[in-house]
Amino acid sequence: MVAGAGVYICNDCVVLCADAVKKKPAGLKRATPVWEGVDDAALLAHLPRIEAIRHLVDDDLRSWVGEARRRGISWDRIGEALGMRRQSAWERFA
Repeated sequence: MVAGAGVYICNDCVVLCADAVKKKPAGLKRATPVWEGVDDAALLAHLPRIEAIRHLVDDDLRSWVGEARRRGISWDRIGEALGMRRQSAWERFA
């Protein structure tokens, strides 16, 4: 998935992903990381964008977990879905 509900990706990355999907048959090795083609200044300039996206994703995850709890889904099941223990899920999202 490149873009859709609950997915946060910048426009430049959408273009890169679309190009990769068109060109890369299944089963090939991972492409060279994007940062290998940029200088230090560009890499540092990109970090705040990544941090902002992380905050959006965290907020979205909290909303999804909140809805799961509103529906009565147990902390055990939420933790299992997130690959963590019930206690860890509760501490992070309660």
